[in-house]
Amino acid sequence: MPLPASFASPWFFLLQHGKRRYGKTAHGLSKDWDVSVTEARDTLAKWYEDRPEVRDWQAKTIEYARQTGYTRTLMGRYRRLPDIVTGSSAGKAHMERAAINTPIQGGAADVVMMAMLKLRRNERLRELGWRMLLQIHDEIIFEGPEESAEEATALVTADMMNPFSSPLLVELDVDPKVESTWYRAK
Repeated sequence: MPLPASFASPWFFLLQHGKRRYGKTAHGLSKDWDVSVTEARDTLAKWYEDRPEVRDWQAKTIEYARQTGYTRTLMGRYRRLPDIVTGSSAGKAHMERAAINTPIQGGAADVVMMAMLKLRRNERLRELGWRMLLQIHDEIIFEGPEESAEEATALVTADMMNPFSSPLLVELDVDPKVESTWYRAK
């Protein structure tokens, strides 16, 4: 089926929350940064030294998972961690990483899901001729007419920055890009 006339020269835009490197080990970061494991380990140590609250949160999150056998996302979805207490040392280490990663990565998924629901209900976006095409991880891709791209970008950015009815404790970073093709927006 052909696109309506208003989509004759569609403009795409890609919105994503800021890139993250959470949960990386020194080994993983050394590969990402193309540095030695020692240099990556030193960088991580300095990062944690400047942010002791992160280590505290990680320790508390792991302890909670050991006591309950699960961890949860921002919206309360559970991930069971059966080997966090009784598994092998490798199994326990994996479960401890999952105990930390799930609230962060699952929370990011919760944020995008809530933003998508809010955007789906946005009447003004539809009036402007914009529609949601695709979601990939923390990216949402829209399509619509060039003449309303600026207003649509502002509407989508606002909804992505504030996906919940109550504000979060931290501000969400949104990086909108408007281009004539998805490839160029990426």
